[in-house]
Amino acid sequence: MKIRYFADTDTMYIEFSERPSAETREINENILLDLDADGVLVAITAEHAAGATDLSEVSLQQIAGQPASS
Repeated sequence: MKIRYFADTDTMYIEFSERPSAETREINENILLDLDADGVLVAITAEHAAGATDLSEVSLQQIAGQPASS
């Protein structure tokens, strides 16, 4: 996973996979989802990110638990 912030456009890009995007879906005017050919989420683009979140701190918290079952 990679998170990039582009200050010049106030855009945050969260990449979950390096698979190529086949489709982009607009959730609202500020949020775009990139999906691969199988409909799996590849990335999220958030426009006007500084107004939506505190960019001074990014953290990852892993919660132990039961593995997801298929």
